[in-house]
Order: sequence, then structure tokens, then C-alpha cells
Amino acid sequence: MAYIYLAIAIVAEVVATSALKASEEFTKLLPSLIVIIGYGVAFYFLTLTLRTIPIGITYAVWAGLGIVLVALVGAILYKQIPDLPAIIGMVLIVAGVATIQVFSKTIGH
Repeated sequence: MAYIYLAIAIVAEVVATSALKASEEFTKLLPSLIVIIGYGVAFYFLTLTLRTIPIGITYAVWAGLGIVLVALVGAILYKQIPDLPAIIGMVLIVAGVATIQVFSKTIGH
């Protein structure tokens, strides 16, 4: 269940972060509510994840995948296309998360 909770936390954080731009500095009600609720859901499910997965691992996966997914949403919704160095950096982030998942002994496999 911990990885399901973590996936929900990641999706909620990506939705909330993506709505930040649409909130126009919290002047638009619906996107602002999505931001507030999304982060609330994300942090709640992160606390559930921490029952099983160590905090450092949880945060690495949450932040790493969140960065990549927010960049994808930014490219699709806001036409903010990352340049080559940004893409290389995100590939390295995903490689780091994959390394943690596959090789780290701090995760219960």
C-alpha cells in the first residue's frame, strides 16, 4: 500500500503545482482551491507512505518524479518546453530514483 499512497501523493502534488500558474497568484478561485486541496492530499498521503518507507527515500521518489511530471505538464499545458540541459538533468533524476528503487537496501523490496 505504501507505493499506492506515494503514487497518490505524487499525482496530487503534480496537480497542485500545475494549478499554481493557473491560479494567477491566488486571484482565481478554482485553481487556487485545486492548489490548496492538492497539496493537502499530497502531504496526507506522504504521511501514510512514511509508515513504511524511510523519509529520505520517500522524499527522493516524490520530488524526483514530481519534477519530471510537472515539467511534462508544463510542456503540454503551458508550452514551456525544457531545453536539452533540462532534459538531461531530468533523465539523471529518474536514473537516481531508479537506482534507489533497484539497489537501495533501505527499501523493503
